[in-house]
Amino acid sequence: MSKDKAKVRKILDAVKAAGRDSLTAPEGKLVCDAYGIAVPQEGVAANAAEAQKLAAAMGFPVVMKIVSPDILHKTEAGGVIVGVKSADEAAKGYDTIIANAKKYKADAQILGVQVQQMLKGGQEVIIGAVTDDSFGKLVAFGLGGVLVEVLKDITFRLAPATKEDAFSMLDGIQAAEMLKGVRGSDPVDREALAKLIVGVSELVTDFPEISELDLNPVFASKDSAIAADVRIVVDFAPKQPRHRPAEADVLSSMSRIMQPKSVAVIGASAEDGKIGNSVMKNLINGGYKGNIYPIHPKATEILGYKAFKSVKDVPGEIDTAVFAIPAKFVAGALTECGEKKIAGAVLIPSGFAETGEHEMQEELVKIGRKYNIRLMGPNIYGFYYTPANLCATFCTSYDVKGSAALSSQSGGIGMAIIGFSRSAKMGVSAIVGLGNKSDIDEDDLLIFFEQDPNTKVIAQHCEDLKDGRAFAEVARRVSKKKPVIVLKAGRTSAGAKAASSHTGALAGNDKIYEDVFKQVGVIRARSLRDLLEFARGVPVLPTPKGENVVIITGAGGSGVLLSDACVDNKLSLMPMPDDLDKAFRKFIPPFGAAGNPVDITGGEPPQTYKNTVLLGLEDDRIHSLILGYWHTIITPPMTFAKIIVEARDEMRAKGIEKPIVASLAGDVQVEEAAQYLYEHGIPAYAYSTEIPVAVLGAKYQWARGAGLL
Repeated sequence: MSKDKAKVRKILDAVKAAGRDSLTAPEGKLVCDAYGIAVPQEGVAANAAEAQKLAAAMGFPVVMKIVSPDILHKTEAGGVIVGVKSADEAAKGYDTIIANAKKYKADAQILGVQVQQMLKGGQEVIIGAVTDDSFGKLVAFGLGGVLVEVLKDITFRLAPATKEDAFSMLDGIQAAEMLKGVRGSDPVDREALAKLIVGVSELVTDFPEISELDLNPVFASKDSAIAADVRIVVDFAPKQPRHRPAEADVLSSMSRIMQPKSVAVIGASAEDGKIGNSVMKNLINGGYKGNIYPIHPKATEILGYKAFKSVKDVPGEIDTAVFAIPAKFVAGALTECGEKKIAGAVLIPSGFAETGEHEMQEELVKIGRKYNIRLMGPNIYGFYYTPANLCATFCTSYDVKGSAALSSQSGGIGMAIIGFSRSAKMGVSAIVGLGNKSDIDEDDLLIFFEQDPNTKVIAQHCEDLKDGRAFAEVARRVSKKKPVIVLKAGRTSAGAKAASSHTGALAGNDKIYEDVFKQVGVIRARSLRDLLEFARGVPVLPTPKGENVVIITGAGGSGVLLSDACVDNKLSLMPMPDDLDKAFRKFIPPFGAAGNPVDITGGEPPQTYKNTVLLGLEDDRIHSLILGYWHTIITPPMTFAKIIVEARDEMRAKGIEKPIVASLAGDVQVEEAAQYLYEHGIPAYAYSTEIPVAVLGAKYQWARGAGLL
């Protein structure tokens, strides 16, 4: 795309010199021309005769509009006339517009009347750009006209957007079918629309002072996409760049914090019920093998460990310091940690930004930056890193090792993660509390877990992203290697208000989070249960090799619900080829139903389940299986579970592996059978047709985003 940056710079400098915060329509057109953004032919007339001449040259009909930096809402001022059909009408129109403008605002500076080629027909869409506090520049696309206000059917991507991003935006609105041509209307020119989106995204990236841009409406027809109206708002106030340490520095600090050779407990206590006592006990009982240094102003030893008055009195290096002292003493102790060259401070105390004490928190950040100490928290439960047997927390010690790394902004959610992980026997590599996120946040954790050989999946609960763009940049890379699952709280406006009063977090426009997550390959969990189930199930499932999903069920009712769940989770049920249909029918009774779902009916022996599953695994056209089990006397739950694992193992021995998930309907014995299947690598759920399909859907979403399908 040809770009004339110098031309745009000149226009913006003139706007800044004039002390304005928006561009006039003619200035907007010149900016668009400089970036190859298609706009109608137009010119500015200084009198009625010029208006006639301009209109005749571009061909009727034309639109006429007032040009005044003092009149932003042109229609309201009677400053717009549409459908001018002749030279006479153009002259009359000029006089009417000038008179209306003077009546609307007597002292308005009037630069003339814009005469513009009138666009006819096509689909009205809107293309724009906004500046978000967390994500920075975003480009937007949606249906234009009044619909955008009512339906809010709009989609966002981080700018600059690629051509692929632009095409995904055209398909990403609910009314995407409208663009493909419905009821005999022509499909729109997708290339032309994509070009506009990319042009707008590059323009706002190159000129950060453009804070908002609207092309509304854009008329998209079968052979063009032209913006009828351009609105550009600018903000020349200098922006404070966000503090962003280099990734190599982040990794080296995070490695010392998560895998420390020695830990200091500031505020360690021998007294039961004190936080400093719980932290000491968890470090000891969790089996941490490094050095533990209790810090206490008076004690000589605590729980059998020699105590020190200050971290500065400890001989040798300390990697991590866990704080268990009241808020007012934290800054002083943190300065001593800085002088001791400690890598990280785990700030358990509350009483900072979450209670309105922003200045106290800012002071900690200043100390942290001065001494290069990374701060976790404040207002957190601490963290666990199981490969090092490290329980740097006041919660409970935790020993179920595994490959899921989880984090939460909230302590309550952290406790839910611990409880679920223990109950479901889901091993974790880490559970981290982030609290107020004064410093360490989600992207710091991603940088560490990306290269951590003990972590296969990363699941994060957050209420806001302090620096959404930094998160997106890191997540885009990490999600290609390991699934990144995010539960973003504050999806609704009610939830958003709660978030702002909870951890000093303000939830932004949820649609932005939704679309950016999609753009960078992050799997979005809709609920806490989803976050936990995805973290548990996604790493267990092998990666599918294609989109064809087949349901095999012993209960017709389960088959229908499983099919619905496939639609909800964007999974495609494979249309059953005739030869495969015949092959399945060999194993099922005549009153059963082949097709997809394959309904083997309830009265079948274990061998029918096994035969159909073997066939499903063996046929190359099928890529994933969803099993619906129904509790019967002839095939009891544990018999079903064992025979499915057997079938899977036989195929695995031949080098065939596909994702299998199972839904078990029946009496309480199905719980034990589901647990057995899960322990053998088949995510299975008693009493739910939704969860197993959602887990499979999450695996698919990751595989698509990582380009593995």
